[in-house]
Amino acid sequence: MHPNEPNGLLNNWLELANIQAGINARLERALEEEPGLSLNEFYVLHFLSLNEKKKLRLQQLQERVGLSQSAMSRLVVRMEAPKCGALRRHMCEDDRRGVYTEMTELGADKLERARRTVDAVLRSLVEQEGLPDELRTFLLRAGSPL
Repeated sequence: MHPNEPNGLLNNWLELANIQAGINARLERALEEEPGLSLNEFYVLHFLSLNEKKKLRLQQLQERVGLSQSAMSRLVVRMEAPKCGALRRHMCEDDRRGVYTEMTELGADKLERARRTVDAVLRSLVEQEGLPDELRTFLLRAGSPL
């Protein structure tokens, strides 16, 4: 391959990364307006909601959201502060080193409002021109909870 020849695979990957960054930015702006959450805060609540008891060990949550340990700790502290009140932490009964993060009722309410916001943003993106057909098909595939 000649060094000046365009790399189609790389260009496609960069285009996809650019599309994702744009969608994340739109989601971030919309979530800040209603219900006043960041995208990472939404992810925390979403992943907690997938657990039957609405709680996960802090390390499990960190892995799912994709943040460093210190960033996740700061995020959880903000979300359990009285200003937000969406989470509470407690020690693991089996392993005192483990810390569980649990969604509160207020957190469940914020998540419900956030899901409606995310749904509206994603639906508007799917309907707009310029979205690659493959991505539109992927987002709208059968069984997808949009």
